[in-house]
Amino acid sequence: MWMYLGLLAALFLGLHNLCKKHAVQGNEVFPVLLGTISSGFLLLLPVFIASLYYEDDMISLGFYIAKISWQTHGFIAIKSAIMAASWVLAYQALKHLPITIVTPIRSAGPFFTFIGAILIYQEKPNLLQWIGFFLIIGSVLLYSRIGKKEGINFKRNKWIFAIIGATFLGASSGLYDKFLIQNLDLNPQTLQFWFCWYTVLILLVILSVTWFPFKAKREAFTFRWTIVAVGVMLVAADYFYFKALQDPEALIMLLSAIKRSQILIAVVVGGLVFKEKNKRKKLVPLAGIMIGVFLILYS
Repeated sequence: MWMYLGLLAALFLGLHNLCKKHAVQGNEVFPVLLGTISSGFLLLLPVFIASLYYEDDMISLGFYIAKISWQTHGFIAIKSAIMAASWVLAYQALKHLPITIVTPIRSAGPFFTFIGAILIYQEKPNLLQWIGFFLIIGSVLLYSRIGKKEGINFKRNKWIFAIIGATFLGASSGLYDKFLIQNLDLNPQTLQFWFCWYTVLILLVILSVTWFPFKAKREAFTFRWTIVAVGVMLVAADYFYFKALQDPEALIMLLSAIKRSQILIAVVVGGLVFKEKNKRKKLVPLAGIMIGVFLILYS
């Protein structure tokens, strides 16, 4: 079941990426990011309030946000700091690069997760899972060759380095998620609510220096419905992802790879909506990724 929950997470992540591309066009990155995380927080706020006053009912529904210790708050705050840094880099890159290039590079995240899963959690996939995993990684690398045809030099473009940094931090957060869910025994909604809360605080500090004091920047900001949609889609994706991680048998390296099937939405739908180049050539490595995901599921 954890594999199929991973596919549901991938579906919402794909929709999340499409909305994110629209939200950042012509906008400052930091206020957009604050708007998306705040939207997710506000979505979960009624669940938190209900958990305070109707504890038994929320437990029976499976949406109870549990009371946690200050130490656990600290662990969640660390995750918020890691992901805030990752998102800032990713959003900046997304403003300057095609979505059909950004999303595949982000798909290299399973490689970093693979290293951590082997060294930290001693995960041991079977043969078909190994083949599927490396097929996904090889397909992602093929995208870099296609990217050069769009005038993007992967060695000199600073936004490429930004998205690589974002990918590394995101993979680190993924490994950390397994610790939070399994070792600290956090349920998905509790982790999501406090994660959003601490991320909002971090972004408010950043914006108080880089955006709020400047009238011209504030006036240039354009609110779009996709800002709210990004937050909602992210909450949905994370919920299914964390539910998958609750399974003691879940392998984080394979779950991370399965989530990369979000690329189907980004390449096919995103290419049509945003009129980006080389859509047909990008279907070749896309097929490799999908076959890799199939092998993991089939195994």
